[in-house]
Amino acid sequence: MTAVPSPFLVSREGVWIVIPAYNEARTIAGVVSSLRRRGYRHVCVVSDGSADETTTLALRAGADVLEHVVNLGQGAALATGIEYALTRGAQYVCTFDADGQHSPDSIDDLLEALEQSQAEVALGSRFLESQSAIPFSRRMLLRAALAFTHVHAHVAVTDTHNGLRMFTRRAAEAIKIEQPQMAHASEILQKLGSSKLKFVEVPVEIVYTEYSKKKGQSGFDSVKIILDLLYRSIAVRH
Repeated sequence: MTAVPSPFLVSREGVWIVIPAYNEARTIAGVVSSLRRRGYRHVCVVSDGSADETTTLALRAGADVLEHVVNLGQGAALATGIEYALTRGAQYVCTFDADGQHSPDSIDDLLEALEQSQAEVALGSRFLESQSAIPFSRRMLLRAALAFTHVHAHVAVTDTHNGLRMFTRRAAEAIKIEQPQMAHASEILQKLGSSKLKFVEVPVEIVYTEYSKKKGQSGFDSVKIILDLLYRSIAVRH
């Protein structure tokens, strides 16, 4: 008797995973390998001006690797990777962190949510049935960013700066990232709200390690994100 393939095994062939990476030699090989073991063959790492072994290790692990000569920022790296995935025929594009915080298992959850809800975008959330042990200071920063997003993006979400997302091809083509640095996360939500594309939130677990916490956003970063968004908002009006 022939086994019936899982619908997610079929879907995975059209999924591209885009990973922005800046000096992530410590984790990138393990992240890429875990995704490929899970059945995701199309992994694109954008080495954003890395000065370490990020590029070499990602290539050895089986990723397609794009390089920025200088560090442009996470938003710029995502924009480069998403454009590349679309030119390669991606039907779904998933953004994924390079520091080991995200689980490959969560990608199946995002795919399932898209297929069941017929939404165009699935957003990972740390605040929906999640057991993520979010450090208190990070939780407060996230709550502040969430309040700002509710006011300026007019999108009701529970988590605003989670790098784990899944776009259909249509959504990835419609939502162009223009903020080169960390403000891109709020920009995506603003454009999602204005585009009227249907979205769904999906509970995901984030694993915080000492390494990932050191590389995370500070209070200063959060203030800079808000200033970047305000500047863009004013510039657009004029």
